Amino acid sequence: MFNRNRCLRQVAAIASISLVTGCGLFSDSGEADESPIVVGTTSAPTTLDPAASWDGSWELFRNVYQTLLSYPNGSTTPQPDAAESCEFTDTANRVYRCELREGLKFSDGSALDAKAVKHSIDRILNIKAPSGPAGLLGSLNRVQARGEREVVFHLRTSDATFPFVLATPAMSIVPPGSYPADALREGDDIVGSGPYKLQSYQENDHAELVTNDHYEGYAERRNDAVTIRYFQDSSAMVKALKAQEIDLTYRGLAADDIVDLQSKDPDEPLQLVEGAGIDISYLVFNPGDRWAGKTAVRRAVAQIVDRATIAHKIYKNTVEPLYSMVPNGITGHSTGYFDDYGDPDADKARAILTEAGITEPVPLTFWYTTDRYGSETAVLFQELKRQLEASGLFEITLKSRPWKTYVEGYQKGEYPVFGRGWFPDFPDADNYIAPFVGKENALGTPYPAPEITGDLLPRSRRETDRGQVEREFEAAQQILVDDARLLPLWQGKQYIAASEEISGGERALDPSTIMLMWELDRKTSW
Repeated sequence: MFNRNRCLRQVAAIASISLVTGCGLFSDSGEADESPIVVGTTSAPTTLDPAASWDGSWELFRNVYQTLLSYPNGSTTPQPDAAESCEFTDTANRVYRCELREGLKFSDGSALDAKAVKHSIDRILNIKAPSGPAGLLGSLNRVQARGEREVVFHLRTSDATFPFVLATPAMSIVPPGSYPADALREGDDIVGSGPYKLQSYQENDHAELVTNDHYEGYAERRNDAVTIRYFQDSSAMVKALKAQEIDLTYRGLAADDIVDLQSKDPDEPLQLVEGAGIDISYLVFNPGDRWAGKTAVRRAVAQIVDRATIAHKIYKNTVEPLYSMVPNGITGHSTGYFDDYGDPDADKARAILTEAGITEPVPLTFWYTTDRYGSETAVLFQELKRQLEASGLFEITLKSRPWKTYVEGYQKGEYPVFGRGWFPDFPDADNYIAPFVGKENALGTPYPAPEITGDLLPRSRRETDRGQVEREFEAAQQILVDDARLLPLWQGKQYIAASEEISGGERALDPSTIMLMWELDRKTSW
């Protein structure tokens, strides 16, 4: 899963570059070209306000906003960025103090001080946007600004993961004068303090980033400007790459395009890199639905779904089957669904339903989004329909919506079963469990799990050494398996396709696989 040495392993290089191992894929030589580096992605922002985003908008936020803590190149634990230093000041992990760097400014020249940090965090909780990140701050009691540079966070309970939360782009620092305390900011501009400032933005089309001369932090920009282009699908993005309209693709390469790039003519000046991924895909069952609310129905679905076929047939082995919500490579990973259900078996599924008194085919409606998780999503759901109906136990109806209206639907509880993807906020098992349980969660579907929320998670958060909490997370995952309300399907891999002129790709992914645009460089000679 996540490679803690931050190496991207090359599986194919399509250019005059020899196959290599380790972190040396993109070399650094030659002279820099000052033209903007153009990056293609299928993950467009849904908002420009951090208080409204708990999704892929963070890709942009990481580059234009700043957080107290972040992940310098090579780091797998949060380190100071806007802060000069941060630490717990007590042994119970309940008081966290940060001191800001001196002289910080936002891109408009206004001062970034302790009051701005307090304002930024408080407004997340005050606004509580339906798709916002308030759920990440469940352990926070209050924020205290002491003077110009000192910020103290008082927590309700022990929470060793709080530094990881502060390092997420959700906790981006914004100026009080430009971002209201009780309402979301409107418009298509951003005032931040990150390495770049947003020069222009057109929704679902592009974002132009230029150097923020006021930036003070750990990032060392290797370019002067980056343009991000947003594509609706992988094929259009790859076509633009081959036509040299973009320099690099990230997030959204379809399996067919990856396979095609792996087998291309070695004279074509492109390079493809494969790296471990920590994103997951899963199904969510609505407990308020007549059929999806029945444990036996959910378990029968779990008994039938063939993950290996999905990974091979639909995704051409560009993903791995996943049998727990915590992916392989993260401490606490288990294989609970495989351990309990074994290989797909329609007869076992029939027995589960029969024991519950269900003898007729179960009607279920599966929902998916058309423009968020790649062009294979529709094919994935057709395959799920095929597998379930082939058992003779289910009648499946498929429905879909674009992402923005899709989110509104599941938050209102309209979908019996729906698909979601998850790119973690931070690389810890806590972030694959906590966001999905409790009254308020990232799915908008209340999931009371008192043993998890009242015992296992609080106990794990008292432990600063995250390698020592494996037992708690394995127990939490077993509860999820028993309930079968969340059904993991696959774990992704990361692919970057780029022009041979681009260097820095091996440095450009942080531990949450967000691209750090400032690490990219254009070389005119090799």
